[in-house]
Amino acid sequence: MRIGVPKEIKPDEYRIALMPVGVETLVKGGHQVFVETSAGVASGFSDEDYTRAGAGIVPSAAEAISGMEMVIKVKEPQAAEIGLFRPGQIVFTYFHFAASPDLTQACLESEIVAIAYETIKDRTGRLPCLTPMSEIAGKMSIQEGAKYLEKPMMGRGILLGGVPGVAPADVVVLGAGVVGTHAARVAAGLGANVVLMDVNLERLRYLSDVMPANVQTIFSDAHTVRDHLRNADLVVGAVLIPGAKAPRLVSRQDLVEMRNGSVIVDVAIDQGGCVETSRPTTHQQPTFVVENVVHYCVTNMPGAVGRTSTIALCNATLPYALKIANRGFERAAVEDSGLAEGINLAGGRITNSAVAESLHMQHKPLRAKAG
Repeated sequence: MRIGVPKEIKPDEYRIALMPVGVETLVKGGHQVFVETSAGVASGFSDEDYTRAGAGIVPSAAEAISGMEMVIKVKEPQAAEIGLFRPGQIVFTYFHFAASPDLTQACLESEIVAIAYETIKDRTGRLPCLTPMSEIAGKMSIQEGAKYLEKPMMGRGILLGGVPGVAPADVVVLGAGVVGTHAARVAAGLGANVVLMDVNLERLRYLSDVMPANVQTIFSDAHTVRDHLRNADLVVGAVLIPGAKAPRLVSRQDLVEMRNGSVIVDVAIDQGGCVETSRPTTHQQPTFVVENVVHYCVTNMPGAVGRTSTIALCNATLPYALKIANRGFERAAVEDSGLAEGINLAGGRITNSAVAESLHMQHKPLRAKAG
C-alpha cells in the first residue's frame, strides 16, 4: 500500500502522525511510505530520520496525499487537504465529525473512507487511540487553568495550591473519564481542593478509593453541578460520549453566578464543548471572557507538547495503521470489530451511528466482506 504522511497545517499543531520507527515497520511489511518534507521537525524528527527508516520525502502536501491509498494524519483535515482527497482513499486521523457538520459534509462529498482515531475501541470497549491524548489534555487542563487564574491573564489572582495560612483554589472537574481523572490527580497534587463529578457511580466509588484525600467524588446532576460552579475557581469540562456531540452541562446563566475571574477549561471542545458559551480557540489566542469568566477552549491542546504527544499517539495508532495497510480496511473491520467502530464514513455515507445521530443524518452501516 502507498501511504502518505502530510505535514499538519492546523494552527499551532506540532505533531506528526508517524514516527520513523513506524515508517520502518510499515516498509518492512512491504508498504511504501511518503512523508512531506519537514513534517516531523517540530516533534524532533528530521527528514534524514525518515529517510533512514525507508520513507520517501516529498516536497508538498499534494504529493503526500494525491495518489496515496492511505493518508495518515493527526488532526481533522483542513479545507486545502480535503481538496486533494479522492474517492475510496483511506484517511486515518482524528475527525471529531459530531462537532463539525461542514467538515462532515465535505468529507462525505470527497467519498473518502474516514477512519477516526477517537471512535476505535479495544476489546474492553475503551478508546485506545484517544486515551493518550486524553491523558495529556487532562494534565494540561490544570497546567493551563493555573496559568489563566493569574491576574495578568484576567483570572482571579489565585495560586492553585495556596500557601500556609491561605486557602487553595477550588477545582471542579466535570467527567471522571481519562481526562477528568488525570486533571483531578494533577490538581490534587498541586494542593487544590478538587470536586470530581460523574454519573457513573461505580467509577466514582473506584476513584474515591484511589484518589488523594483532597479529591471529593460527587454524583453529577444539574442542581449539584450548579451548586459547585458557584464556588469554583477553575472548572474543567471533561465529558465524552464517543463519536457524539458533548452534552451541555454549563449554561450561560450558570456563568452569571460564578466568581469573577474564574476559569473554564473546556477539554470537550473537540466534540462541541460542554459549556454553552464555549467556542474553539487556538494556542495563539487561547482565551476569551464571557460574563467575567475566562474560557480556555483550544481544540488541539496536546499539539503544544508535540514531542510527547507524537510519541504517545503513534504508540497507540501504529498497530491499527499496520492492520489496515496489511489487510485493507474492509477485511480489517471484519477481523476487528473495535476497528470497525472507527470507520465513520465510507462511500459517501455515514457508517458510525453516534456520528449520524449527533448530526441528525442518516446512518448506513458498513457492510464489509472479508476475502
